Amino acid sequence: MHVIIVGAGPSGLVLSLLLAKVPDINVTLLDSASKVDDRPRAAHYAPSAIRALASAGVLPDIRTRGLIPDNMTWRNIRGEAITSIKNVSQHPHNPEALTVLPLGMLGALLLEHVARHSNIEVRWDANVVDVVNEEDKVWAVVKGKEGYEERLEGDYLVGCDGANSQVRRTLFGSEFPGKTWDAQIVATNVYYPFEKFGYDDINFIIDPVDYYMAAKITTDGLWRVSYGEDTTLTPEQVIAHQPAKYERMLPGNPKPGSYKLLNVGPYRIHQRCAPSFRVGRVLLAADAAHLCNPFGGLGLTGGLVDVGGLAQCLEGIARGVADDEILDRYDVVRREMWETVINPVSSDNFLRVSATDPSKALTEDPFLMMVEEASKDEEKRRVFDEGVYAICHDFTQHWRKGEVNGEVGQEEARL
Repeated sequence: MHVIIVGAGPSGLVLSLLLAKVPDINVTLLDSASKVDDRPRAAHYAPSAIRALASAGVLPDIRTRGLIPDNMTWRNIRGEAITSIKNVSQHPHNPEALTVLPLGMLGALLLEHVARHSNIEVRWDANVVDVVNEEDKVWAVVKGKEGYEERLEGDYLVGCDGANSQVRRTLFGSEFPGKTWDAQIVATNVYYPFEKFGYDDINFIIDPVDYYMAAKITTDGLWRVSYGEDTTLTPEQVIAHQPAKYERMLPGNPKPGSYKLLNVGPYRIHQRCAPSFRVGRVLLAADAAHLCNPFGGLGLTGGLVDVGGLAQCLEGIARGVADDEILDRYDVVRREMWETVINPVSSDNFLRVSATDPSKALTEDPFLMMVEEASKDEEKRRVFDEGVYAICHDFTQHWRKGEVNGEVGQEEARL
């Protein structure tokens, strides 16, 4: 089986590694860029995502280079704690404990592992301009850096090419149902001693104007600060306004000389889902398939869970223990997970920090009330912790019984 994957982001790279472990699957990974994306983006991998990373064989290296956070706290703009989740990572009792590693570092790590597989070919500067679905194969029309075009034939093609997915556009044009929030988020990476002010490893500040998230993302003390900004400001104005924003909202009211700023990246946020994640031999996953706002990390986590499940489906077909129809189940299940979990939960996460009265949050917000109860009751905490797996689905249960075999299938049976 030949699988063409479009997009060498985290989901495309992880899918390549998962499929490369299956006998008789060859992967061609295409990306229009010249190298892995190293912009400041997500960094937190929930246990449901860790499951896919472990199956891909990269978790030990991620743990070596990354960090396992301790507490997560919701605060008001004065920095006062509203409620907390102690040991949010579930370490060490859960081997799939939440882990932190910036995506740029993860991308480099994944490429190291990809290079060890002779059945994965990575092609940079390869822009997919069209996809042709046929009954027994699929074609990717690829335009190279020098302007030449070629057609690559595969058995299946997976679009992991992000929010502006060309693969999705070839299937549905501009149709990408959902909404764009009336909000602008600014992602920054900064060295600043939040610990000095009593901040935990992950902090959500609830405020109608100066809401933000501050989380430690590297072992050497780099923090991600993502905050809301006026939607009328241009990118240049956002960058110019950053020092004043920091001074007003961060603990200690720092001026530029008291912190080391590495990146500033403004972007708009969306809640969108493609009409289908499967059309013939073309599949969609991760941001190419669905979008959500970043509060709570469900975009990155959802994408990795997508490719973990899709790998099980394609493995079943390659091994002859599942029919092509299992891909229809992938489409139905993953869209349902977005509609019933990812979309509503991520929306609530954003509204919790941006549109909630912090003085009433603990008595009016059902989630924070649940956090508070879980902090005092072991059984409620156990149920709370299990909730992180709500977006998972084991597609090997749809393989034909008695025919499941092989080490890879056993390793991945819980994705």
